[in-house]
Amino acid sequence: MRISRSIGSLFLGLILASIAMGQTANKPNMLFILLDDLGYGDLSSYGATDLDSPRIDALMAESLRFDQFYSNCTVCSPTRASLMTGCYPDKVGVPGVIRQNAANSWGYLDPNAITLPQMLKKAGYHTAMVGKWHLGYESPNIPNDRGFDFFHGFLGDMMDDYYNHRRGGVNWMRYNRKEIDPVGHATELFSDWAIEYFESRKGKKDPFFLYLPYNAPHFPIQPPDDWLERTKKEKPELSEGRAKNVAFIEHTDYHIGRVLDGLEASGLRDNTLIVFSSDNGGAANYFQSNGKLRGAKQDHWEGGIRVPTCVNWPGHIRAGRVDTIGITMDFYPTLCDLAGIPVKHETDGVSLLPFLMQGDDSGLNDRTLFWVRREGGATGYQGRAYYAVRRGPWKLEQSTSFAPMELYNLDDDPLETTPVDDRKITAELGAALMLHIQEAGEIPWQKK
Repeated sequence: MRISRSIGSLFLGLILASIAMGQTANKPNMLFILLDDLGYGDLSSYGATDLDSPRIDALMAESLRFDQFYSNCTVCSPTRASLMTGCYPDKVGVPGVIRQNAANSWGYLDPNAITLPQMLKKAGYHTAMVGKWHLGYESPNIPNDRGFDFFHGFLGDMMDDYYNHRRGGVNWMRYNRKEIDPVGHATELFSDWAIEYFESRKGKKDPFFLYLPYNAPHFPIQPPDDWLERTKKEKPELSEGRAKNVAFIEHTDYHIGRVLDGLEASGLRDNTLIVFSSDNGGAANYFQSNGKLRGAKQDHWEGGIRVPTCVNWPGHIRAGRVDTIGITMDFYPTLCDLAGIPVKHETDGVSLLPFLMQGDDSGLNDRTLFWVRREGGATGYQGRAYYAVRRGPWKLEQSTSFAPMELYNLDDDPLETTPVDDRKITAELGAALMLHIQEAGEIPWQKK
């Protein structure tokens, strides 16, 4: 859907000018919900037939839903780095997973990168984060150092247990900078804390940005016992592994519903923009589903990087399904535009606001997009990176650092079944990728 560029640009300009010139109380609140390893086929609204996700489905139905939205990476840290900076992850020092063990850590967030909460604070926003950080374990790369006024959550990557919240025996739970040891399932705790945050914002004039990244449904697949028992009773045909995953997602869906109810009960819903997405595809070896898409978490096949995503703002953004291409880093300039704060430094994301507000998708579907992931393991990736690049329908990719690059036409072959032998397109995409690698090579990904 497109409208006249000149009329549309004028209309959008008037909206942005009114936001920038208005009181901060007139600016929309922002809630960004990010799930961890939610597969493209693991919501009933995206085709799952063995699980029920009514609260997320209802949000999708009331939102502008993307059917071709991408995460910036096949794994956690890089996608989060792109959301926080609006840049490709390797251009801000995070080509792979940041871990507490330095010998197996493959990123260090560039201390000079200007983060999304830092930008929104300039526009008068109170910035808060509840949930999983995974971009650093110590200053200067913890949430309170990178623009968040308030942090209540988990600094680390995965939890070894959703009830004791440790990783390798270390407690990474924090209330701002203070170590805490709360009791309860992490999904329930994060939801409780988000609702408490909404309560704290009642009557406040300044708008808020709440970033709510859950650990779920990342492995270990650990639903509460009563949820698993109910799933097994209602769906006895499921395998043990799939039943656990279904129960885990349904449990997460229920608590996201609680968060949305809490937003409503606080009287903040009507003026709050909500984004819902995932940081990468589902893990096939943990019985997660990416629907018909080829591949899974860690792959550059579509199943590893295409993720369920929607944007919701009552009375401002229409509902419906679109094939327009977006990627995680686009939300940085989008939210800055919405807040009325200009982005004067270089970023790689493109603002989706003209599309969200007007239906103008100019420049979104024919741009060149890159993916990178670096990983270790003496018998695995050996510290090497692997890549993908897409331009229009063409996608050149490899899903391990030792695989040959293969070319696919996603318009003709959306499930990536048959590589195309087109040397001209391969050479063009390969040349663009080399330039990207050269640019990213200027940014160190290890702590100096």
